[in-house]
Amino acid sequence: MCGIAGIIDSSIVEEKEITLIKMADVLVHRGPDAHGYWYSKDKSVGFAHQRLAVNDLSSMANQPMTFMHRYCIVYNGQLYNYIELRKDLQKVGYQFKTNSDTEVLLTLYDCYKENCLQYIDGAFAFSIWDEEEQLLFAARDRFGEKPYYYCNQENRFLFASEMKAIWAAGVDKRIEERMLLNFLTLGYLQNQSDKSQTFYKSIYSLPPAHYLTCRKGELTVKKYWNLDKQICQDISETNAIHKLDQLLSESVSRRMRCDVELGITLSGGIDSSSILYYMQKNEKKSYKSFSAVFPGFERDEQLLIEKATQQFPTERYFVNTNEGALISEFEKLAYHQEEPFASSSVFVQYCVYQKAQHHGIKVLLDGQGADEVISGYHKYIHWYLQELLGKNKCNQFISEKKKLKENKIDMNWSWKNIIATYFPSHVSVALEQKEYRKIFKNHDISTDFLSCLRGSEWEGIHKPVVTKLNDILHFNVVENGLEELLRYADRNSMANGCELRLPYLSHELVAFIFSLPSHYKIKNGFTKFLLRQTVQSHLPNEIVWNTEKIGFEPPQKKWMQSPVMQDYLYESKRNLVNNGILNPQALQNKKKAQGAHDSDNYDWRYLSAAQLFKDNP
Repeated sequence: MCGIAGIIDSSIVEEKEITLIKMADVLVHRGPDAHGYWYSKDKSVGFAHQRLAVNDLSSMANQPMTFMHRYCIVYNGQLYNYIELRKDLQKVGYQFKTNSDTEVLLTLYDCYKENCLQYIDGAFAFSIWDEEEQLLFAARDRFGEKPYYYCNQENRFLFASEMKAIWAAGVDKRIEERMLLNFLTLGYLQNQSDKSQTFYKSIYSLPPAHYLTCRKGELTVKKYWNLDKQICQDISETNAIHKLDQLLSESVSRRMRCDVELGITLSGGIDSSSILYYMQKNEKKSYKSFSAVFPGFERDEQLLIEKATQQFPTERYFVNTNEGALISEFEKLAYHQEEPFASSSVFVQYCVYQKAQHHGIKVLLDGQGADEVISGYHKYIHWYLQELLGKNKCNQFISEKKKLKENKIDMNWSWKNIIATYFPSHVSVALEQKEYRKIFKNHDISTDFLSCLRGSEWEGIHKPVVTKLNDILHFNVVENGLEELLRYADRNSMANGCELRLPYLSHELVAFIFSLPSHYKIKNGFTKFLLRQTVQSHLPNEIVWNTEKIGFEPPQKKWMQSPVMQDYLYESKRNLVNNGILNPQALQNKKKAQGAHDSDNYDWRYLSAAQLFKDNP
């Protein structure tokens, strides 16, 4: 992975060169191994690149890379199927000078233009300048693993991997008030109706599964891929297990392609443990694993991590951090994240990647995305039960409720779920109204701040109509939820010079799982049922059939109760009061410590939001 930046501007060349250097300098953490610059013939276009070298480590693979005296690319990411693509392109006459996936991507674009995106299995964000057509073509991967930000104003188009590069080019750092209000009151980190919006005015995010073209200042953004949630294939459970095994094995194998040492983040759950199994299946060796542990905390997973590594020997490294470390690193963490973040889990993730960097690991495989794709969270259970009831599968409904109870899983089922089953559109509207009311129930928010947003109170609030399990899964994977987790992971890994690879986000694997009947995802009182069946003979039973969904959770509630954290929170709230966001009375309110995944995590939101008003460290 790398850092990319660029300018399209017909202004003075010397000024453009200075600006481009400033943009690249603030992205050096994303690519400390090499850097480069390129300008078009008329000097109106400039590209910059900071390289993290993990494939074809030679200087021939450095960027910006040119091709056929026509194209130039800056690219952040990895085409996991680049070997197969290169062979296909060679068959039609293309020749290659490097072993890099960057050259494959450029060639693929020359061959297929925008349709090249349909052939890619990868995590990517890139810009290609076509000198002949005087056209910028940019694209982002299907789920948003890699970021792409842009600003188009005053006859100047800027793009970069992180917003700090656009600020370095002179764009004002002005906060988008609507986004801030929704975060403070509802915990939203995205505009649920417009995924291009960020927490800063004039800076936009290219949405996942979209491409962008820019010609003579005219900007066009189009979607190139859709995840079908309606299709449901007729397939036996045995064949589905075989297919999932095949797809996961291929996905892990492709994501192991690199010319540096591989590692894995290991939680002790079935997702990461399964990846470790497939890594060992692909190449039997001892990998370095990196995990967060919290001895004495009820949600600590060290015992399960040890279970996994006993079966598949690894060189284990553990991170055990605390509130003092959180405070000392908080401003640095906020600098890298750029936008607010939901909990202290983000900090712990940062520490895990930091540990990997200290031990020389540049590429990490990680289980992120599995919960959203394969129905891992317990919150999905009541949607599944509603689907069974709505389809009049009463016997199956009763059986599943009984088995969930036997597995001691809280399904949060009540008369409200019965109403939601038969009146889904009404429930969607009611949930949106409930969110709207929550904004005004938070009396910490300044009246002046609220008044400046009159007329746009509903902006960014959207709840889907859910009639089946796939509806809510699609919402979390495509519309709201997964992308914010991918943002945390990208910034945290890149801050520590690590590339993160996510096998569960192979688009072929995701599309296959979405095509399966819901009872392959939740069955016999277990979430992720098909994955459990697929790996049950390869992993310890304590991991495969564990029904406690822990998630990536540190002892945040304990941390927030500490005196040093309370003092830090007070200063953060005072910052927000001074900036007219909170009422002065908020400083006197009793502080309520919450866990990392609690819904009313207001104090944490104040901590995080206050960083928006601070200068960079």
